[in-house]
Amino acid sequence: MTLLARLASDVQLMFRRPPRQQYGAICYRVKKKSGDVEVLLVTSRDTGRWVIPKGWPMEGKCAHEVAAQEALEEAGVRGAIETETLGAYTYPKVLRDGVQVICKVQVYALEVTDMAKNFKEKGERAIEWVSFDEAASRVREPELRHLFLAFKQKMADRLSAKAVKQTPVAKRISAK
Repeated sequence: MTLLARLASDVQLMFRRPPRQQYGAICYRVKKKSGDVEVLLVTSRDTGRWVIPKGWPMEGKCAHEVAAQEALEEAGVRGAIETETLGAYTYPKVLRDGVQVICKVQVYALEVTDMAKNFKEKGERAIEWVSFDEAASRVREPELRHLFLAFKQKMADRLSAKAVKQTPVAKRISAK
C-alpha cells in the first residue's frame, strides 16, 4: 500500500468512526489569601502541548471517577470531583499505530485538596497552575478554551454566592 493510499484510508476511517470517549478533569484551587482561582495544566507526553488530565474509560469506574484517577496519575492531585459534567470537547489523537482518531472528552471539575509528592507520570509531564484566562490562551482546542471560560464564570458566581451567605444578616440588611 502506498503512503498516499494509507493516508486516504486513515482519513476515511477517521470520518467513519464515532469519536472515542475519554474523561478528563479541570483541576482547580482557590487561593486562601486572595480568593483567586487557579487551574492546573499538564503537558501531553507526545507533543508537549498544554492539556488537562484525561484518559480512557476504566473497568468498574464511573466517568467522574476516571477523571479523578487521571488527575492523580498525570498530575499528582487529589480532591473532590463533581459528578455533573462541565461539558465536552473533541480533539484529534494519533494512536500508537499511527492512525488518527477523534476523541471526545467529557470534563468534570475537581477541587484540589492534596498534591502527591510522587505519582505515576511524574517527570513525564510539566505541570503548572495558571489563571483561567492563561489556561484558555495555552490550550489548542477551541472547545476546551470555551470550557475554561465558562467554568471561570461558574466559579465567580459560586464564590460571590458563598460570600453573600457568609456575610452576617445584619450587615446585609443595613447595606440595603
